[in-house]
Amino acid sequence: MLLLTRCSLLGLLFSASSLLAAPVVVTNINGYGFNAEREVSPFKVLVFDDATGKIIARGDNDLAAKYAAAKTIDGKGKTLLPGLIDGHGHVLGLGFNLSMTELRGSSTEQDAVKRVAEFAAKNPELSWIKGRGWNQVLWPEKQFPTSTLLDEAVANKPVWLRRVDGHAGWANSKALALAGVTKDTLDPAGGEIIRDAKGNPTGVLIDNAMALIEKHIPESTDAEKLHALNAAFKHLLALGITSTHDAGVDTATVKLYQQLAAKSKLPLRIYPMLAANDPELANWLKAGIIDDKTDFLDIRSVKIYGDGALGSRGAALIKPYSDKPDQSGLLVTEPDQLHAVMQQTINAGFQANVHAIGDLSNRITLDQFEQLVPAEQRIASRHRIEHAQIIAPIDIPRFAKLGVIPAMQAVHATSDKNMAADRLGEERLRGAYAWRTFIDQGSIIVGGSDYPVELAEPFHGIHASVTRQDQHNQPKGGWIPEQRLTLTEALRSFTVDAAYGAFQENMMGTLAPGSWADFILIDRDIFTIPETELWQVEVEQTWVNGEQAFNK
Repeated sequence: MLLLTRCSLLGLLFSASSLLAAPVVVTNINGYGFNAEREVSPFKVLVFDDATGKIIARGDNDLAAKYAAAKTIDGKGKTLLPGLIDGHGHVLGLGFNLSMTELRGSSTEQDAVKRVAEFAAKNPELSWIKGRGWNQVLWPEKQFPTSTLLDEAVANKPVWLRRVDGHAGWANSKALALAGVTKDTLDPAGGEIIRDAKGNPTGVLIDNAMALIEKHIPESTDAEKLHALNAAFKHLLALGITSTHDAGVDTATVKLYQQLAAKSKLPLRIYPMLAANDPELANWLKAGIIDDKTDFLDIRSVKIYGDGALGSRGAALIKPYSDKPDQSGLLVTEPDQLHAVMQQTINAGFQANVHAIGDLSNRITLDQFEQLVPAEQRIASRHRIEHAQIIAPIDIPRFAKLGVIPAMQAVHATSDKNMAADRLGEERLRGAYAWRTFIDQGSIIVGGSDYPVELAEPFHGIHASVTRQDQHNQPKGGWIPEQRLTLTEALRSFTVDAAYGAFQENMMGTLAPGSWADFILIDRDIFTIPETELWQVEVEQTWVNGEQAFNK
């Protein structure tokens, strides 16, 4: 591959200048990196430049003798891996999630309401009670909740609770009243107000309808946002994540990132995707790509929404839902508008990263890429489809033909396995969560978690990729096991392949000479433990740019 040949050349050039470096030698390690063919390359010693934060060399124990006068770090026999890259998350959302009602794992609607009531009682100063993480599919009735129980728990202030996937919200009557949502309120384009038999709002709003409530929630201050960002940074570093792609960032947040970067206060690398609906998008595109020589803040991509999510039946399907024949999902961005914003992005030389979960949304997006991107530019442009979750089998080869990268989250499959067949029927599962099919046709998968929709645990994603099982190692043998990845492929999706999806594979994800010294030390060797234990791996140290950023 040309891209990895460049990486090797960069490494040779850097080695030639290593005599001027301030080397640090990490010894007594069980290291794994990647070579030019993206194959796993073991090593026992890693040498990096303390001044530049770049890798100088890696090799066996004899390498350490060449740097006898250098500072030495004893790895104490631990396994060392490249720093992990989450290719699709929401940093500010994660930070805010860490300081609101946690509804993930609630067993019933009553359990969720109890958590809300307890949180409200402990935080009387809050004007709004917010939370996230409920999932009605995991409740016995599998039905959307209503405002009734919420009203009993919290009646004097508005309550707004986002579903686990972020594509539906649950409000109490106070919030509905403040927003003026009544029986007479019309569903907005790309959204739905769930109603009872009499046409009254039940309290749940889907996709674009959520804005009816959210526009009334007071805007967070910059100080509150910075607090949330720093909380998220700390959390991600503790999980071994040294770089993350932030999917859909508004101008205010990008400017906060820029302020932190200017003061060298970004503790991990951020690849923000500009939000397509941001009023300042045209100005960002006109200003052009921002290629940060330190790679802490490269800005060259746009996040565009195609449809909703499967759990809330917002994913746009070619044929109706198997468990709701009168619904086919929602196109959050209508095709004409999608065409316009994709064209605007592509013409500016930016990477277009389109959220598409349902097979209809994926097909429409692929059609747009085929129309808008000249054949000779497709591979180099590295445009992406975020999630690429449910795809008509006939459309999967088009990803390779069009050079479109699938950015997929393995944990979505293990989270969705209990309801995906109900939503889609068995036939459509042939093109759902099809990681093996993508790899076998030569596609590069950008791995990620979609936090805070899912936990930001990268080893959960690696485990799910390899086993197609949840943390209880269910179902036995794996769900649609023919789509499993090898451990090497799974690790690549969270390292060098995720870096490729951000034009950064020459500088991170491999631990090759000349790349950034972003690495982690973990508590066990992932290549020797049973694959069922992969999700249990714990990070003991995280290093970014040759500096320790986390120590357990």
